[in-house]
Amino acid sequence: MKVAAEKCNNPRLKHNQIWGMTEASPMTTTNPALRLDKSTTQGIPMSDVELKIISLEDGRELGIGESGEIVIRGPNVFKGYWKREKENQECWWYDGKGRKFFRTGDIGYINEEGFLHFQDRVKEVIKYKGYTIAPFELESLLMKHEAVMDVAVIGKPDEEAGEIPKAYIVLKPEYKGKITEEEIIEWMRERISGYKRVREVKFVEKLPRTPAGKLLRRLLRGKELERSKK
Repeated sequence: MKVAAEKCNNPRLKHNQIWGMTEASPMTTTNPALRLDKSTTQGIPMSDVELKIISLEDGRELGIGESGEIVIRGPNVFKGYWKREKENQECWWYDGKGRKFFRTGDIGYINEEGFLHFQDRVKEVIKYKGYTIAPFELESLLMKHEAVMDVAVIGKPDEEAGEIPKAYIVLKPEYKGKITEEEIIEWMRERISGYKRVREVKFVEKLPRTPAGKLLRRLLRGKELERSKK
């Protein structure tokens, strides 16, 4: 949404965001019309919708500013998948009062004002030696490097670690041929926890995205899986 706003050539057009899914009929959060300063967030819960963040490791409820899986409950949330018992057993989380929340499969956090910040998908989380790493966090850091124009981070299959973080990077034109993959890896070493560091970097001309600009990490991961089987 931020990118769309920056590219729009009509200053009178205001952008805002909502977030939802089919299982929630379909809206869950929206941005108040008078809070355009929060238009890059996914807003606050709709009326009668309750939203929490839970740990990816042990399912405990997290606090303000902590990233985890987004779970929701409300009168708009569906009752379950038709004749899909396995999914129905896995898609619910219960709080301390026994109330049932739907596990959205999305990762985010809630700030001190109650606004939701969407970050990633649980299915795309990297599992490195028992640690859980969100690709979004590594991508956000790499985008701060002066040579990086675009980036995608995925989990590459690894016999010892399970998965290792691998970054596909599109360099800015003026940096092509002037920086190495090893320099990018070394740059990260001083800026993030050791287990979260990118272990491999590959320079590419472009990244796979939908017409709307959504990054398609699954295509990159699919190629890595094919290579690992050869």
